[in-house]
Amino acid sequence: MLEQQIVKRFRKACSDYQLIEDGDHILVALSGGKDSLCLLEMMARQSRIHKPKFSVEAVHVRMENITYETSTDYLERFCQHMGVTLHVLTTRFEIGDDADAAPSTTRSQMLHKQKTPCFLCSWNRRKQIFNLAQALHCNKIALGHHMDDIIHTTLLNEFFQGRFEGMPVRLAMKKMPLTIIRPLCLCHEKQIKAYAEERGYEKQVKHCPYEHDTHRRAIAQLFNQVEQLNSEARFSIWNALKKAGKLVDDGDNE
Repeated sequence: MLEQQIVKRFRKACSDYQLIEDGDHILVALSGGKDSLCLLEMMARQSRIHKPKFSVEAVHVRMENITYETSTDYLERFCQHMGVTLHVLTTRFEIGDDADAAPSTTRSQMLHKQKTPCFLCSWNRRKQIFNLAQALHCNKIALGHHMDDIIHTTLLNEFFQGRFEGMPVRLAMKKMPLTIIRPLCLCHEKQIKAYAEERGYEKQVKHCPYEHDTHRRAIAQLFNQVEQLNSEARFSIWNALKKAGKLVDDGDNE
């Protein structure tokens, strides 16, 4: 059953990578897409289990100068149904904004990305989330990236930046008392897509004028071709990331 598969992979990720612990206060970044909605549902359901004991809140950041949004009313109803408090924030960005203070980005990454609208938009959203997490005294931020996202990022970094690195499943921030977690890391995108359709998640409205500026879609198509050649390709890449110590970053290394 699809629901059982999602729940099983979610719980395995939380256990294998120690993503959720007793006393955690976790802020879920709710974009309104299928991945973040699935993440919030899984987190809310898990929080009602007695162990580990943790609390969950959610945040949705609206970008006022980019028409890329989900109905806030729907998100509020969704969160209310899940028993989770939702915070809605509004921000904006301008092309040419200085991104030197990006909270989770290295200097080399910023030099590559600081003029990209997609990066500026993402960074400004992240900045709002980080600020709210600290104001709410959260110790963790949960993001809805799944296994495909992590693999695609790994390939992008290899092909365009010459480094073997994806997105850590657990990342301790060096400059603030926060840890980023990705509890859907063992779930496949096609599973989440099917589950979203099964659950009737409302689709977001996408009219982003910069969406064509990314290589991510091309990488996704390339990886689909690789999987046709080798159905185990994703597990090979995942195991390589695991062996190289790229899935967990507790902030010990500079």
